[in-house]
Amino acid sequence: MTRTSFPENFLWGAATAAYQIEGSPLADGAGASIWQRFSHDPRLMAAPGDTGDVACDHYNRMESDVALMKELGLQAYRFSVGWGRVLPDGTGRVNDKGLDFYKRLVDELLRNDIEPLLTLHHWDLPVALDDRGGWLNRDSADWFADYARVMYRALDGRVKKWVTLNEPWVITDGGYLHGALAPGHRNMFEAPIASHNLMRAHGRAVQAYRAEGAHEIGLVVNIEPKYPASQSADDLAATARAHAYMNRQYLDPALKGSYPAELKDIFGEAWPEWPEADLKDIYQPVDFIGINYYTRAVVRDDPNQWPLRASPVKQIATHTTTDWEVYPPAMTDMLVWFRDTFGNIPLYITENGAAFYDPPVAGPDGIDDPLRCDYFRTHIAAIGDAIDQGVDVRGYMAWSLLDNLEWSLGYSKRFGIVHVDYQTQTRTPKRSARYYSQIIATNGGILG
Repeated sequence: MTRTSFPENFLWGAATAAYQIEGSPLADGAGASIWQRFSHDPRLMAAPGDTGDVACDHYNRMESDVALMKELGLQAYRFSVGWGRVLPDGTGRVNDKGLDFYKRLVDELLRNDIEPLLTLHHWDLPVALDDRGGWLNRDSADWFADYARVMYRALDGRVKKWVTLNEPWVITDGGYLHGALAPGHRNMFEAPIASHNLMRAHGRAVQAYRAEGAHEIGLVVNIEPKYPASQSADDLAATARAHAYMNRQYLDPALKGSYPAELKDIFGEAWPEWPEADLKDIYQPVDFIGINYYTRAVVRDDPNQWPLRASPVKQIATHTTTDWEVYPPAMTDMLVWFRDTFGNIPLYITENGAAFYDPPVAGPDGIDDPLRCDYFRTHIAAIGDAIDQGVDVRGYMAWSLLDNLEWSLGYSKRFGIVHVDYQTQTRTPKRSARYYSQIIATNGGILG
């Protein structure tokens, strides 16, 4: 676990998402998002009453938050744009005040020598588009490309790294299959349609960037490595299904132009035969892939679990407060698997972090979070091991800069390296923030 340094020009940063931190979701003419609607429905939220109405109040505290990033030594900041802030109706009229917020954010980052990584869509689809079918409507690919063009024309050049979608698997699995996330549907037949239209939207946005932009664009996926609970044929087959469903469903069409064969087995009659023209639309050259990694899963065959016929086996290990196993070697395994499967495409770790218990109010000595420090130490070292094996990893974004709204779980889970007192909005860098600052300052040289 000891390294001298990471590659020259390795990019160290942190990440957030618009609805999780901004607050003021309807300010200055913004249109509501599906998360605004979902979070205000106590029947849907696992933490009823927690909404993004205030969150971290970043919309009003952006300049001081960027100053904090500078203080911590961040070289990059990955953030998302609230689609409805810019296009209140999802399409058509541009809300200049909403767009101006992101222009000011980018300018403030650049003034502080922090590179912006802009994610176009991190789950907060405008309500106006959801009312027209959302990701179930084939027109959604065109809606997204039109929105992307607005952003490219406003910010390309000042922004040189663009992301189309963040974690389309989570949008579909949580939002359309299991109903745990916005828009809260639970429909086996809807899930493949939403997934496919998300990927069509990605492809159309990449095509639009090639016409409008001059820098780099990619896709961000969450990958959870799957390990079989045993070498039995049933467990191996269950692991393959789980791997195809979560890890390959979006990478294969984006990088190979086809879907995994296992998806037909998983969805059965709910899996359509997609037009070849759609697959060509999706299969567009990208400049990088962003990978969000948090944990692994050990998988066993389970005929009673719908729809994968597979379930995870909990391991005896450290777990986070989201009940995710801490297992750094899977980070290395996953990165090597990606290179061996898809070629040595440039990669960024666009999210990696852990929720551990932190008190709601920081004490006089701040927040001591040794488990989170160790999580960063071991996982960043695991990335170094993959780089030593020839994987082209170019940057790391810690999740998250700030404690924030953890979607349907509300404010009960704290992922931030900076503690937020939600009553006063006081920011207090945790021990993990100071440790991460040292990692950045030494380009990974202090690990060990």
